[in-house]
Amino acid sequence: MANLSNFTPPPHPEGITLEGQLVRLEPLDSKKHAQQLFESNSEEGGDRNWAYLPYGPFNAVSDYSDWLRSIEGLPDPVFFTIIRKEDGKAVGVASYLRINPNEGSIEVGHINFSPSLQRTAEATETMFLMMQWAFNSGYRRYEWKCNAKNVKSRKAAQRLGLSYEGVFRQASISKGQNRDTAWFAAIDKEWQQLEAAFSDYFKSCNSNPKSLRVLTEPILVKKDNLEFSS
Repeated sequence: MANLSNFTPPPHPEGITLEGQLVRLEPLDSKKHAQQLFESNSEEGGDRNWAYLPYGPFNAVSDYSDWLRSIEGLPDPVFFTIIRKEDGKAVGVASYLRINPNEGSIEVGHINFSPSLQRTAEATETMFLMMQWAFNSGYRRYEWKCNAKNVKSRKAAQRLGLSYEGVFRQASISKGQNRDTAWFAAIDKEWQQLEAAFSDYFKSCNSNPKSLRVLTEPILVKKDNLEFSS
C-alpha cells in the first residue's frame, strides 16, 4: 500500500488556460463567448446535446447568456470555452468539477461539443488537454460520470482510456427522470501509458490515422458492458 503521508495537494484549476495545437481552452466569459457558443449549439443536430444535461436547451441567446453568467467564475465547477484555432470560433464548453485537491481527485464534465466539434481531432485534443493538466499537476484520480442511458458518453469515456467502475443506481433525478450514473476513471499510474497512446494517435492524424480506442483498450482495467443503458 502506497504511503501518502507526504502527499502534496495539487493546485486548483481556477483561472488557467490550456493551450493545444488545435484548440485553446480558456476560462468561460459570458460577454465574450455567449453569441458564438449559442450559434455553435444551434447547428443542425445541436439540440440533441441537451438530452442528458441537467439544463437547457436555450431557445434565445439572452437566456443562454443569463445561464452562462450564473456559472462563470465559479470555483466548482470551473468552466472552459473551447476555441478552435483554425477559425478562432468558440465551439463548445467543458468543465472540471468535484475538485478535491486534498484527496487528489478531479472530474471532467458538463461537456457540450457543438456538432462541428464532435468526432474531430479537436474534440480529442480538448479531452487530452484536460486530462494532461490534471495528472501533470499532481491529481491522482480523473473521473468521468454520465447518465447510464447515454451510451455515446460511455463509449467516449472508454475511448479516452477511462476504465469502467460501475453504475450508481437511482443516483439522482434529472429533468424529472430517474438517473442511474455510470462511473469511469483513470488514475495516475496509468497516465504514462495513456499519454503515449494519445501521442501515437495525434502523430498519425495527418497520414494514416490510428484508432484511439484500439490504442487505449489495453490500458483499461475494466470494460463497460453497458448495463443499465436501456
